[in-house]
Amino acid sequence: RVSRGVAMWRGAGAALLLCLGTACLLRRRFESRDRGFEAQPRRPLLLSAAELRRYRGAPGEPGLYLGLLGRVFDVQRGRRHYGPGGAYSALAGRDATRAFATGDFTPAGLVDDVSALSPQELLSIQRWLSFYSDNYEPVGKLVGRFYDANGAPTEALREAEAAMEEALKLQADSEQRKQQFPPCNSEWSSAKGTRFWCSKQSGGVSRDWAGVPRKLYQPGSQGSGCVCVRSTGPPWGHPPSSQHGDRGDLDNPHLQEYKGCHPLAEQCVL
Repeated sequence: RVSRGVAMWRGAGAALLLCLGTACLLRRRFESRDRGFEAQPRRPLLLSAAELRRYRGAPGEPGLYLGLLGRVFDVQRGRRHYGPGGAYSALAGRDATRAFATGDFTPAGLVDDVSALSPQELLSIQRWLSFYSDNYEPVGKLVGRFYDANGAPTEALREAEAAMEEALKLQADSEQRKQQFPPCNSEWSSAKGTRFWCSKQSGGVSRDWAGVPRKLYQPGSQGSGCVCVRSTGPPWGHPPSSQHGDRGDLDNPHLQEYKGCHPLAEQCVL
């Protein structure tokens, strides 16, 4: 009987261990499935303009969103700025891309139309887009001007992005031109007239040469500005070579001397 009882206990214990093992296995399977579900990224929302208007942060509304170039961001963490009564509450619940560039918070300016904006204004939008992408959670897209009903980019978005790329290129060209031709220092007085002069820091460009003042005419522009021009060494972008003279950029076709000033003087009084 003792042996029989021991056998029964052993059998019950084995069954209990089997049940516990099965329960643990099932629990792990469910936990693994739950973790896998939680790890899946949330599908981006596709909102209409009417739906986005419900996200202005007012009591009873589902959240606080704003749109920028058709992308929708959750700005709840910036509620004191974007919520009711905030300085930028007019941006909530809509895509007011144009206002980010122009600062026009009237009804005419709180729109997503970016046509006819200048390159600098487009760059402003691009910087704001980077800011929101870095600081706020993107939650979806706005169906309309920039995304279609399937969330695919529209021709308007492609045109806007191409214009921004062109603006970035123009900015890079401008920065390079400023390094090549830094602006002059200038001052004016009724007694002495206008004085232009160059230094190794003029125009906010630190360099190892001062240069001489010249008028610079930009292609497509009727006006000119005073710039400092390197007067020794090879032209900008060229390595030292016997093929180039030792006149720096003085022979650039977009430059013109100031009348009455010595060609190699570091200052000019007009």
